[in-house]
Amino acid sequence: MFPDPAPSSTPAYEVRLVRHGAGDSEIEVWQLPSPASPQLTAPRRLAGLRGRNLDLVEHRVLKQLAAAHVKFAPLSGKREAQPLAEDVALRLGLLFRTLAPMRNRDAMREVAEGIEAMGREEASYWLGMAMHRRNPRRVLTALRFVLTDPKRPA
Repeated sequence: MFPDPAPSSTPAYEVRLVRHGAGDSEIEVWQLPSPASPQLTAPRRLAGLRGRNLDLVEHRVLKQLAAAHVKFAPLSGKREAQPLAEDVALRLGLLFRTLAPMRNRDAMREVAEGIEAMGREEASYWLGMAMHRRNPRRVLTALRFVLTDPKRPA
């Protein structure tokens, strides 16, 4: 029913749902301190999404979370956190970081589909580049260009 606990040699992640009000939720992905990440002394936020952009991809996010056996109580308190597998955390973190500044719905759909189709290694590569580069916006812009169709009519 529940996923097996991760061995101590893998990084620990969690997904947090924050309810700001009726119909106003935010989903965040956090990396937790663990033996696999000794450089972390406190939880580190990888990415989060809220508002219109979350509304556009919420069904995709909830589908991925349900596949990872993560379910949030519908009427619980304002904040809720659940442990998350590494591959799902990497994919969601990349998705949230990439979609956050976007406004075009069609481009957002293409990017979301492209990230969902990525393998674990590719998602890890892009998220690592986005987190550890001096100019992460350039990396995320490049990823958006790679994942969107240039021949799509405007």
